[in-house]
Amino acid sequence: MTFTEANAVRDFLRDLVTSTDTQFVAGRELPRRADEVLLEGPVTEALRRLNPAIEADPRRADEVIHHLRAIILSARRTPNPVVANEEFAAWLTGQKSMPFGPAGEHVTVRLVDFDNPEPSANQWMISTEVTYKVGRVERRFDLVLWCNGFPLVVGEAKSPVRPAYTWIDAAAQINEDYEVNVPAFFVPNVFNFATEGKDFRYGSVGMTVDLWGPWREESDDDVPAPSGLAAVREAVKGVLSPAAVLDFLRFFTVFATDKKHRKIKIIARFQQFQATNLIVERVLTGEIKQGLIWHFQGSGKSLLMVFTAQKLRATAGLTNPTVIIVVDRIDLDTQITGTFNASDVPNLVSTDSRRELQALLGAGARKVIITTVHKFGEAPGVLDDRDNIIVMVDEAHRSQEGDYGRKMREALPNAFLFGLTGTPINKRDRNTFMWFGSTLDDGGYLSRYSFQDSIRDGATLPLHFEPRLSEIHLDAAAIDAAFAELAEQHGLTEADKSTLSRRAASLESLIKADGRVRRIAADIAGHFRAKVEPQGFKAQVVVYDKPTCVAYKAELDKLLGPDASTVVMSHSARDPKAWKEYTPDRVELERITARFNDPADPLKIIIVTAKLLTGFDAPILYAQYVDKPLKEHNLLQAITRTNRVYPPSKTHGLIVDYLGIFDDVAKAFAFDEKSVQQVVSNIDVLRGQLGPAIQAALAFFPGVDRTVGGYEGLIAAQTAISGDAARDAFGQAFSVVAQLWETLSPDPILSTHQTDYRWLTDVYESVRPADVAGRLVWHTLGAKTLELINAHVTVEVPRTDLDTIVLDAQVIEDLMSGRPTDVDPVEVEKWITARIARHLGNPVFIELGKRLTALREKYAHSQQASLEFLKELFLLAKDTVAAEKEAAEVPREDQGKAALTELFQSLKGSGTPIIAERIVAEVDEVVRAVRFTGWQDTRDGDRLVQQALRKTLYIKFKIRDPDVYERALGYIREYY
Repeated sequence: MTFTEANAVRDFLRDLVTSTDTQFVAGRELPRRADEVLLEGPVTEALRRLNPAIEADPRRADEVIHHLRAIILSARRTPNPVVANEEFAAWLTGQKSMPFGPAGEHVTVRLVDFDNPEPSANQWMISTEVTYKVGRVERRFDLVLWCNGFPLVVGEAKSPVRPAYTWIDAAAQINEDYEVNVPAFFVPNVFNFATEGKDFRYGSVGMTVDLWGPWREESDDDVPAPSGLAAVREAVKGVLSPAAVLDFLRFFTVFATDKKHRKIKIIARFQQFQATNLIVERVLTGEIKQGLIWHFQGSGKSLLMVFTAQKLRATAGLTNPTVIIVVDRIDLDTQITGTFNASDVPNLVSTDSRRELQALLGAGARKVIITTVHKFGEAPGVLDDRDNIIVMVDEAHRSQEGDYGRKMREALPNAFLFGLTGTPINKRDRNTFMWFGSTLDDGGYLSRYSFQDSIRDGATLPLHFEPRLSEIHLDAAAIDAAFAELAEQHGLTEADKSTLSRRAASLESLIKADGRVRRIAADIAGHFRAKVEPQGFKAQVVVYDKPTCVAYKAELDKLLGPDASTVVMSHSARDPKAWKEYTPDRVELERITARFNDPADPLKIIIVTAKLLTGFDAPILYAQYVDKPLKEHNLLQAITRTNRVYPPSKTHGLIVDYLGIFDDVAKAFAFDEKSVQQVVSNIDVLRGQLGPAIQAALAFFPGVDRTVGGYEGLIAAQTAISGDAARDAFGQAFSVVAQLWETLSPDPILSTHQTDYRWLTDVYESVRPADVAGRLVWHTLGAKTLELINAHVTVEVPRTDLDTIVLDAQVIEDLMSGRPTDVDPVEVEKWITARIARHLGNPVFIELGKRLTALREKYAHSQQASLEFLKELFLLAKDTVAAEKEAAEVPREDQGKAALTELFQSLKGSGTPIIAERIVAEVDEVVRAVRFTGWQDTRDGDRLVQQALRKTLYIKFKIRDPDVYERALGYIREYY
């Protein structure tokens, strides 16, 4: 029996679909002509069944079909069927009306029954070999899924046993042939799919093949993911069920306009589809009122919120809910508002002020509201206590700290709260789990889509780190002499000198040194011209602060010209007037980002320090030059600006690292889910501790009237804790309160203690000593001290001899699972040494041992050991595992021959003409002739082997080196 495209894949898909109350009708038996797109009989039947006005006058069905035919015909006049597809989708989703009511009143026309979840509510059919012909052009589709006579899904299958064909060929056939040559058939289309029986991909009309996405179901990490036809079966059940197709049609599709002003269609990826349905299900059930969604940066979090808002608003059981999208920064507000506006979400409003937000919520507005968390800052208590308010908080780990998050919870006491984050939640960020994670969710997440998931599925690209580390050298003797002179001149005390030297020699001062900026800027310009610009990509430069942004701009202008770069940074009242052009308002920022995303625009580089490190979506951004220390969320969010897909030539994002930040990336991924989950379950304990802790702190002020303000009240409080011992004891008690307050924030329970906490905080600050002297000294002499140090700083050219580190799915998985970041490098070395020791004599492992020794010596005293040592040790461990695997697969005698070959090859060049292969063959032959099972354990057996070996080496090949003899005998004892 042979396996063909038809019997192994196409028919498999057909049978899977027919198992979902879908009827099979062969293409040749369909009630249609080859030039017809619709099955007009079933269409007419559905119109009558679903529309009382049409049932009363069946002739009205012809009027509707006439409109539908006109839309289909319009696609023949344009190569892009998306415009007609959008119009047809409006009919399919019940957004169109006809004057069929009394006195010509317009009534909605229903083509599909969305209200009844049963597949039988609509007429579903699956067909194979469907022919469509227009003039002389004819195409045959492998599979077509029909609903009420509309061809909603087209599928193409390829053979699973012909290596020349993959799903890519099937998808290209749909995208580059069918949609181009017979576009009319795709006007009613919801999505298309392609498979060769190994992988399953789906995409929307007009979507290029590289953007087609897979479908995967969430599964237990301990259970192997299905493959082959089992994986295809899983995808078909998830995507091609009647309920899923209608969900895609109604909720998980948006139409937008791309940068070239072309209409495009976007449909949800599987993680967006699944997360939305999990949120909606949780809201409908109503038992758990929170959930944490981690979908990695660049995997479509903004669109996830669009899809979720659309479905929540249309879900009948929620009785017209209010959906609130909460962000914490104005630039994110701009990005998300842009995504929602581009998606044409109805009843959308973006609040511009706190007053407007309070008015909307106070009136119980049933809309989709986009706001920032800061606009809740002055909310006067409860604004809306309805329980059908759903709040989605973007970048939840930042937004929910402090009073803003607490005020939001007070304003919406019965709302559902879902936190969305694009970066992993680490040990220090426990509040995110506490206020959004549920103990009933696996790992604390309602939905999780990690970095390795997004790379695996092609939703984002891997990151490559190119270390170009600059070395800074200080002339310590010259600095000490000049500093001593400065101190003597101004009569500085030892404390003053300590303050100056500590601040002047900080990392900030060294990074911002003028000479270093010039060197790094020159390196950036050279690298950009050589590796970025020729590919048609653009870049971002991330520097220490705003003055450094301006400094880099001046240097890059000299090297690349003033049009090649610009600075984007936030505005401050203290900024010099000359910086005004670099602090754009919202309109100007949109213009700058549009220019940056335009391949033809001369703007190639954006210099930033904080702006555009989050919420900046520019697929053309390829290289990010990082010259700023970044940590945890800020670091991950910054570097993932480069991971967006940009077909066809972008294969990865590049991080050019001038400060060695890769170690910090590893740490940011190494978070402990068990510890953060403990916080979720311990929240009640912490709540119970807050009240007693506050009372313990207040106990230091017996008899003090806390309602008295001004200096009288403050004097009374300070008098109660006069003396060092009393102040220290109070400070210790207050620190307990402050830690509990920070950990519990933004729990509404804090509001009941707010008055006491603020009073304690004020008293604490009033008695805490301030470093006034240190500040005065720095204000007076800081600039001179910096000049002194900068004059004696030498910056070497950034190193270009360091290997690129690829941060792909496998490396991320290793980092997140604690290999090797959570393990002491010494322990990794011990592990490698132990593995090598198991294979003494094997030349492969001998070489691995030499590499380990060289690695230890190479980085024994290197300042950059952490970055490079991590890379090379990781590679050595990987090679050791590979060698073990290979050694296990090679017969022992073959391993012995390989070891002997390595031994005799090493003798070449000593003046003796040695042919290693001949010697090994002879030794192998004589040893096999005299050995027997267990010979190593007997005196006679060992003597016979030694005699045979000695005769072969000493007499036949004239090799009389005792060391060579002993090593060869050792290999024979081990492997024979």
